Amino acid sequence: MSEDADETGGSVLPKPLRTVTPSSRTRPNQGMDSIGWGMFLGLLVLLFPLAPFILIVWLISKVTEALTPS
Repeated sequence: MSEDADETGGSVLPKPLRTVTPSSRTRPNQGMDSIGWGMFLGLLVLLFPLAPFILIVWLISKVTEALTPS
Protein backbone atom coordinates (compact mmCIF):
# COMPACT_ATOMS: atom_id res chain seq x y z
CA MET A 1 0.00 0.00 0.00
CA SER A 2 2.79 2.46 0.82
CA GLU A 3 4.47 1.47 -2.44
CA ASP A 4 1.38 2.64 -4.38
CA ALA A 5 1.45 5.97 -2.59
CA ASP A 6 5.14 6.44 -3.38
CA GLU A 7 4.66 5.66 -7.08
CA THR A 8 1.81 8.15 -7.59
CA GLY A 9 3.54 10.89 -5.61
CA GLY A 10 0.58 11.47 -3.27
CA SER A 11 -1.25 9.78 -0.50
CA VAL A 12 -3.89 7.14 -1.03
CA LEU A 13 -7.33 8.33 0.03
CA PRO A 14 -9.40 6.00 2.20
CA LYS A 15 -12.41 4.33 0.66
CA PRO A 16 -15.66 6.26 1.12
CA LEU A 17 -17.95 5.17 3.93
CA ARG A 18 -20.87 3.05 2.91
CA THR A 19 -24.17 3.50 4.72
CA VAL A 20 -27.68 2.13 4.55
CA THR A 21 -29.33 5.50 5.07
CA PRO A 22 -29.88 7.70 2.05
CA SER A 23 -28.09 11.01 1.99
CA SER A 24 -30.26 14.00 2.76
CA ARG A 25 -30.19 17.30 0.94
CA THR A 26 -29.88 20.55 2.83
CA ARG A 27 -33.07 22.55 2.94
CA PRO A 28 -34.33 25.50 4.97
CA ASN A 29 -36.02 24.57 8.23
CA GLN A 30 -38.99 26.92 8.41
CA GLY A 31 -40.10 25.72 11.84
CA MET A 32 -36.80 26.56 13.51
CA ASP A 33 -36.58 29.78 11.52
CA SER A 34 -39.87 31.01 12.92
CA ILE A 35 -38.84 30.03 16.46
CA GLY A 36 -35.59 31.97 16.05
CA TRP A 37 -37.40 35.08 14.81
CA GLY A 38 -39.88 34.78 17.67
CA MET A 39 -37.08 34.64 20.23
CA PHE A 40 -35.34 37.63 18.61
CA LEU A 41 -38.52 39.71 18.65
CA GLY A 42 -39.26 38.69 22.24
CA LEU A 43 -35.80 39.76 23.39
CA LEU A 44 -36.15 42.99 21.45
CA VAL A 45 -39.45 43.75 23.20
CA LEU A 46 -37.93 42.95 26.60
CA LEU A 47 -34.75 44.97 26.07
CA PHE A 48 -36.33 47.97 24.34
CA PRO A 49 -37.33 49.66 27.64
CA LEU A 50 -33.69 49.41 28.77
CA ALA A 51 -32.39 51.33 25.73
CA PRO A 52 -32.49 54.79 27.39
CA PHE A 53 -30.49 53.53 30.38
CA ILE A 54 -27.94 51.85 28.11
CA LEU A 55 -27.63 55.08 26.13
CA ILE A 56 -27.09 57.12 29.33
CA VAL A 57 -24.38 54.75 30.58
CA TRP A 58 -22.68 54.83 27.18
CA LEU A 59 -22.75 58.64 27.07
CA ILE A 60 -21.35 58.93 30.61
CA SER A 61 -18.52 56.56 29.74
CA LYS A 62 -17.68 58.57 26.60
CA VAL A 63 -17.69 61.86 28.51
CA THR A 64 -15.47 60.53 31.29
CA GLU A 65 -13.16 58.97 28.72
CA ALA A 66 -12.81 62.34 26.96
CA LEU A 67 -12.19 64.25 30.22
CA THR A 68 -9.61 61.95 31.79
CA PRO A 69 -6.04 62.63 30.65
CA SER A 70 -4.22 59.80 28.94
